Parts: sequence; C-alpha cells; structure tokens
Amino acid sequence: MTERPAYYARRGGRLADCWTLLHPPYTLWHLSYAVLGAALAPHVATTPLVLTVVAFFLAVGVAAHALDERSGHPLGTGFRDRTLEIMAAGALLGAAALGGYGAFWWDGANWPLALAVPVGVALVVGYNLELAGGRLHNDLTFGLGWGGFPVVVGYVAQSPGLGVSRAVAMVLATVAAVALTTAQRRLSTPARELRRRTTDVTGDVRRADGSSSALDRHTLLAPLEGALRAMSWGIPLVALAALVTHV
Repeated sequence: MTERPAYYARRGGRLADCWTLLHPPYTLWHLSYAVLGAALAPHVATTPLVLTVVAFFLAVGVAAHALDERSGHPLGTGFRDRTLEIMAAGALLGAAALGGYGAFWWDGANWPLALAVPVGVALVVGYNLELAGGRLHNDLTFGLGWGGFPVVVGYVAQSPGLGVSRAVAMVLATVAAVALTTAQRRLSTPARELRRRTTDVTGDVRRADGSSSALDRHTLLAPLEGALRAMSWGIPLVALAALVTHV
C-alpha cells in the first residue's frame, strides 16, 4: 500500500521525516491557541509570547509527536526508537525549562504559569504514552490538553492581572478551543483509519432521485481532510487577527 500516512507527509530522506514528524498543519494550529490566549490579555509582551510559543512547539510539535511515532511508527519515518525517546525527553525538558524561566525569572513570580508547567508535562506523557490504562487517551483529554490548555497558558504567561471581562473572554476562548480541537480529533481519527489501515472501500451511494455514485477511499477522505485543511489555516488566521489588534 503506497498511500501516505497523512496528507502532509513527505518521503525522501531525513528532512522529509522531520517535516512529517512535526505534523506542520496541526502544530501550527495548536500553537495558534497559545497566541490567541496571549492576545486576550490587556497588553501583549513579546518575550513571554515568544517563550510560550517555543515551549509549546517543543512540547507538542516535537515531544508529543516523537512519542506518538515511537508507538508503532504510524508515520513510517526512519527515526529509531532511541532517537525518538531522546528527542521527546530533550524537547519536553526544554519546554519545562522555558516555562520555569517565564514563571520565576522573567518578571517576578507567576504562580499560575508555574502550576501549568507540570500539568503540561503530565498531559504530554500521559496522553501519548497512554498511561493509566489508556484512560487519558481520548477526545476530552486531547481537546483539553491540545486546545484549551494552550489558550490558558498563553493568557496567564502575560500576567494579565485581575480583569473580569478579559478573564471571561479567556474562558470562552478556552471552551471554543476545546470544542474545535475535539472536532479535529473526530475528523482526523477516521481519516487516519482510511489512510493507514484500510486497503479498499467498495459500495454505492444511492440517492432518493434514483441516481447513484461509487463509494471509495478518496470519496470518504475528501470531506474529512478538506475540513482539517481549512481549519488548520482558519484558526491560525483568527489568532493572528486577535494579535494584530495590539499592534
């Protein structure tokens, strides 16, 4: 079977493997939530924003995806298990170090951010290694960890102070991110099933007017991945629009 394991996957050497491992559309999508959270603060400080984005890139883009690839190599990259383990550990330690720097050494103690650091580590390890018997590996944990959590961290990293309207906006954005990220998983799960574990689909779609059309893998994949592609562009643009209001 020659079907790529994901629509953005590439073949052709180590650089292609790195690109595939990083899941660029989804990584950008999840980093955008951190940007959106920061943009909801009264004022956006550049350094905390950059540290937050880099930390999430390391934790989500590198560590989480390396651990996921280590479990059965679903993307078919050429990375060895040991290499993936080192990548995951190094990236997660780097993300935690950046979080600790932001919480204690950037501009005084930021206790909400300090609390978020171990929570983030636990989410990455618990979800991707399917700890607790796999009970953390579900739609809700993914929605909370990869959607809502970045919004909250992006917001608190800005040390926004006590503002009721801003806090309410952050809560609403967090709930929206959880919903959108849950939708992402609901779409990507059947898409992965079709790409990676399905060899053939046969059948017909019969309509009320008597017409019919053939049903195949492409027909089923197209709306799933079309929605994922659109959302992977749309959500970063929403985050960027929110950030631009501070310029």
